[in-house]
Amino acid sequence: MTQEPSLPNLALDLDALTAAAGEQPDRQAAWRFIRAFARDWSRSPLAGTDGHTPADLDAAQARLGLPLPTALREAYQLLGARSDLTDNQDSLLAPEDLYLDADRGVLVFRVENQSCAYWGIRVTDLDQDDPPVVVRADLVRPTADDWAAWLGRVSVAFVEIVLSEALCADEDLMGWVTPDDTGLPEDIAATFRRLPLPEYPISQQPGSRWYAHDEIILRDDRGTAMFRARTEAAFDRFDGEDEDDEVD
Repeated sequence: MTQEPSLPNLALDLDALTAAAGEQPDRQAAWRFIRAFARDWSRSPLAGTDGHTPADLDAAQARLGLPLPTALREAYQLLGARSDLTDNQDSLLAPEDLYLDADRGVLVFRVENQSCAYWGIRVTDLDQDDPPVVVRADLVRPTADDWAAWLGRVSVAFVEIVLSEALCADEDLMGWVTPDDTGLPEDIAATFRRLPLPEYPISQQPGSRWYAHDEIILRDDRGTAMFRARTEAAFDRFDGEDEDDEVD
């Protein structure tokens, strides 16, 4: 039987990630993954003061006149005030800044750094504990409904947010890979494991995929790929500066 290659020093909670993104919804697994990721990949583990208070979220609900789904409230209470995990490239809106795209019936909670894209939840889905997330590009000529499915659950979307924002957290530890016509370069395709996150946006496949190997996370956007190392040593190994330490 062929054995799957080992992943030394991966520093990711794959069990939690698998449970979070599996067919049976487990949003608590998403929060476990994010806690572990913050501990191992960010400036400090998550603390009780890193989120917004229930009162902050209650005030947002009252102002909007809309319920906030349980998963969204949990995410904001867990890490909503940790900008290093949520705001290195794009911005997670504070509770007081959440707003409704009334023309299309979407509650917006995240904005691209140049306001070129927005993420939200359809008002018709706000009664779900862990509803789907939709995305909209800032089109020159917006249509009546130009929101498209992004990820199937809020909890999984926050896993993606934390991973994507980590790519831009430290310029000295990040870089780019140019895929060839068939996909990722052969050496990466052979050694990296695809992470158990769905390909997304789920409405526009082929889409982005996540991979990891030896303290490196990598997002393949089908045309370009961005990576982030957890340590300088891992960056040097991946960037070819310490080839004696390469993993076969």
